[in-house]
Amino acid sequence: MPAPAPSHTDDDIRALIQANLSLEGPLLPILHALQDAFGYIPRAAMPLIADALNITRAELHGVISFYHDFREAPAGRHVVKICRAEACQAVGGSALAEETLKKLGVDWHGTTANGAVTVEPVYCLGLCACGPAAMVDDQVVGRVDTARMDTLLKEAGA
Repeated sequence: MPAPAPSHTDDDIRALIQANLSLEGPLLPILHALQDAFGYIPRAAMPLIADALNITRAELHGVISFYHDFREAPAGRHVVKICRAEACQAVGGSALAEETLKKLGVDWHGTTANGAVTVEPVYCLGLCACGPAAMVDDQVVGRVDTARMDTLLKEAGA
């Protein structure tokens, strides 16, 4: 079971919106503040953000879905990002990704049933010469093969 997400009220959300509202181009800072505070962008925040910025919910959804680091649901206790860029794909990254997703029984952005791991794609970790690359939480790992991924997943509790 995933760790419980920090609870939030509309007042908590409004306070974070208000704290960033005076910034030039406040939408991204607001979204970052909410994600930093709660680990994701709560659905309850959507109408509050849209009203505060006088934008439609569709526009807001477009921004949230465009940036891969924003989440609309809490992540697992550990986040595993697998590089999907060409250099990593050329050295087995696609096969590694497919095997990992299959082994965990999830799709991209999915979380294992026990809440331990969320798997996300990332488009370059800067380890092109050491591919395939992955990131577990904030730790970048190069030359990841199936055995190395199995060890990383085991350490993460998957």
